[in-house]
Amino acid sequence: MKRLVIVANRVPDPKDRGATAGGLAVALQDAVTRRDAMWFGWSGKTAEATATEPALVRQGRLTYATLDLGDSDYRRYYQGFSNGSLWPTLHYRLGLAHFDRGEYAGYREVNAAFAKALAPLLREGDAIWAHDFHLFPLGAELRRQGCRQRLGFFLHVPFPPHAVFSGLPRAGEMLADLAAYDVIGLQTEDDAANLRAALAAEGQEEAAGRVSAFPIGIDADAFTKLAERAVEKQEMARFRRSLAGRALVIGVDRLDYSKGLPQRFVGYDQLLARYAGHRSRVTYLQVTPISRGDVAQYQALRRELDELVGRINGDYAEPDWVPLRYMTRAVPRPTLAGFMRHAKAGLVTPLRDGMNLVAKEYVAAQDPEDPGALVLSRFAGAAPYLEGALLVNPLDPDEIAEALDQAMAMPLDERLARWRPMAEVVREGSARNWCRAFLAALEG
Repeated sequence: MKRLVIVANRVPDPKDRGATAGGLAVALQDAVTRRDAMWFGWSGKTAEATATEPALVRQGRLTYATLDLGDSDYRRYYQGFSNGSLWPTLHYRLGLAHFDRGEYAGYREVNAAFAKALAPLLREGDAIWAHDFHLFPLGAELRRQGCRQRLGFFLHVPFPPHAVFSGLPRAGEMLADLAAYDVIGLQTEDDAANLRAALAAEGQEEAAGRVSAFPIGIDADAFTKLAERAVEKQEMARFRRSLAGRALVIGVDRLDYSKGLPQRFVGYDQLLARYAGHRSRVTYLQVTPISRGDVAQYQALRRELDELVGRINGDYAEPDWVPLRYMTRAVPRPTLAGFMRHAKAGLVTPLRDGMNLVAKEYVAAQDPEDPGALVLSRFAGAAPYLEGALLVNPLDPDEIAEALDQAMAMPLDERLARWRPMAEVVREGSARNWCRAFLAALEG
């Protein structure tokens, strides 16, 4: 079996295991345990200048190869172009994107530095799999280094129509870079169709034929077991007592403007305003770890959410009831699984998402005898696969309120009828199957 070389913006910490590992590390676990593998990318640390030779750590058949980024490169490549330009554009938010030629130059320079440091580590038969929007140019840079190995690329976030993507300066150059990859994967057929059309519009028709949808999944059985074990823990018993028999609505998202959190909070506010019977009978827990806290747009979003939480709780709270519990620190994965299992409704309403694995985790966490209802944005990549969800337009707070009211009142037979097909889809569309399908295309 060929060695697999995974290239990602951020390499996981070799000490992270199980519940502490990141989402990509969990998804790729099957691939890196069945063969020799190397994981290459940024260490997460900054220095005066970007390193030219990677630090290597070997654990069994897996090698971690990491580069520290220079402070200037970090600002231009990561904070600037990746998160300030590409991220909003790919999420259909051109109005939030900015473009700076210096940041774009830094983005390309870091990709070139990655390729130059990686090339000497490669073997002739390696299969190379690059991940996400930080690395659009990496394949082309590896080809310039003389690498002839098979190259795959997977975009974990959405890809917008060409009319949107072309609004970003130098969009044509990045699409030309993608033509260096032998296999190009996206989450949904809609995203794949958008990228095919964009490549064709830029004269890359042959590359467009190498674009396919590979929907990512989770290890549903493992997450179900996490949820089952969590229910028995003392922490969950204390949490249930704090709810005092009230129904639980749960949301779990990074702090990001793509997640539709202000609209979601207003939707919950509308639920309490329009359906007074839910007051003092439902509690909404939103877990939102802070990300990119040094970016002005994210700081403004946090202030907006803080104000909404204060207003909603101020308007509706009782001495023994807080309508909205809001946490901005990370919660351990097993604990989240227990919260999801106990929740009568999962609230997942991104404005745009590549897939959204939280929706699949909520389905996997449910009690098969008494499952909750999933309220899901129709713009999440998971929506076409989870047909039993209550689909909403995340920009319409009233629609969110109506779906929550329906979820709270939904009888058991309907909840079972909606949940069972979703649970089967989540089990079958596992992370292992996603990984094997992509690698079969790359290595075949």
